[in-house]
Amino acid sequence: MDALLDFFNTLDGYLGGAKWFPYVLLGVGAFFTVYLKFPQIRYFKHAWKVVTGKFDKGDEPGDTTHFQSLTTALSGTVGTGNISGVAFAIFLGGPAALFWMWATAFFGMTTKFVEVTLSHKYRVKTDDGTMAGGPMYYMDRRLNMKWLAVAFAIATVISSFGTGNLPQSNGIATSIESTFGFSPAIVGGVLAVLLGLVILGGIKRIAAVTSKIVPFMAVVYIVGAFAVIFANAENIGPAFAAIIGDAFTGSAAAGGFLGASLAYAFNRGVNRGLFSNEAGQGSAPIAHAAAKTKEPCSEGMVSILEPFIDTIIICTITGLVILSSGVWNQKHENVFDRSDMKFIQGEYIESNQDDVTALYKFLNEYEDAKVIEYTGEIKVVNGVAVTGGYTLINARSLAEDVSYHVGSVDDVFTGTLNIVNGEISRDNIVVSGKSLVHSASLTAIAFTKGWFGEYGKYIVSVGLMLFAFSTAIAWSYYGDRAMTYLLGPASVMPYRVIYVAGFFWAAISDTTLVWALSAVAIVVMTLPNLFGIMLLRKEMKQTVNDYWQKVNKP
Repeated sequence: MDALLDFFNTLDGYLGGAKWFPYVLLGVGAFFTVYLKFPQIRYFKHAWKVVTGKFDKGDEPGDTTHFQSLTTALSGTVGTGNISGVAFAIFLGGPAALFWMWATAFFGMTTKFVEVTLSHKYRVKTDDGTMAGGPMYYMDRRLNMKWLAVAFAIATVISSFGTGNLPQSNGIATSIESTFGFSPAIVGGVLAVLLGLVILGGIKRIAAVTSKIVPFMAVVYIVGAFAVIFANAENIGPAFAAIIGDAFTGSAAAGGFLGASLAYAFNRGVNRGLFSNEAGQGSAPIAHAAAKTKEPCSEGMVSILEPFIDTIIICTITGLVILSSGVWNQKHENVFDRSDMKFIQGEYIESNQDDVTALYKFLNEYEDAKVIEYTGEIKVVNGVAVTGGYTLINARSLAEDVSYHVGSVDDVFTGTLNIVNGEISRDNIVVSGKSLVHSASLTAIAFTKGWFGEYGKYIVSVGLMLFAFSTAIAWSYYGDRAMTYLLGPASVMPYRVIYVAGFFWAAISDTTLVWALSAVAIVVMTLPNLFGIMLLRKEMKQTVNDYWQKVNKP
């Protein structure tokens, strides 16, 4: 398993994690923005009219209304990334990361408009009477590239498990256990049954559920967020100043006290923007293809709203909660994750600028970095280390008040720890103390700094559950449409059963390998989709012009 994990992580480094990937993603969006004369601005008002049903006709082909298609697609994009992903981006790239998420969303609104329009245009009615669409259909029916369509569909099925199913279930179970104390097996079992009841009913039941759950979860989350933002109103202005200012100047405070470069903030912001709103990935067009309309461009215009709602509204609100509360660059008591820990040789202090510079180069993998990983023994008495000669880094910060435990934080450790290449050799040792935190833990802490006090963390837990569950619902539909393309309607029910079983399994299992595989699958979806829509740029422009002439016809 470790060998496979290393392979997929390495492969992702050459693809989604590569320096060129954000430029390709933003480049395509920027090209279409100019080529189509800023449709995200010109058609924004019209998009709201379409989604509210102003142009609906009862006899048009499709399975869902414009609003239901939008909420289904939003349920796939508004997920844990809006809570933990934003926090992680700010942790790694500082406030500037949020600016680049905005940029990704702005250009992503156009990318989404293009991919949804083309996918809707080449959708088909399947043998069971339902609509099926997505990039694989325009790749096959218009570009005559069946091999590319098959590769995209396979990647979609993999991503449905690796993005929409397993990590979501695991995240829900972990969050509920830490907040409310419920067993992951019980949480996974209950939610798996609920998931089955929804997705086994097909797109109409999925759309009916998402059209109710998405607005509800958005309202709950936004109310809790503004309780923090308004309680720290004096910090709103400085937060926006940091977001915009650091995007062009870099920030010494970004990524913790050790800093992060401008390029790093750009890369993290763009990548998190994609993972949040999925513009260019080709997933949301599958949901939009079910919309009842004879005009593909009208549904494309509805999709313009998706990155706006997901990233420019919800992600910004999360970012403001984290920045205005001030918790993002403060140390907090927490249990350290092994993947965030590193023992290094020598004793370093934050007040020494030379030490900070040396650590910055080490963590950002500079070639001239002189800090080396620690290998040796640490003697511990009643949970406290009594030997020196090393420094513990956790979450890009120097750990403080460190204590060592066996199995859980309830049992302190006494004895000798062997450290090999910066890591503890024993698996059952739990380390706690003060350090920076990131992801959902950072957002949960930020939500306690408002009018609801400590109860604010429950909003994050409930929000994570609803966001993650709705993501699982939407991605089940993406996967079953991909299976329909690959093997026909008969393959859908077995897929749904496996999908539900996987949701339960992930609540009690390690999903690291699947997540690494999914990171590669996301790129295998995105790059062919971007390539395909670029090939159809002239057709897209003509489709938009024809539609707009019909709308404005006297």
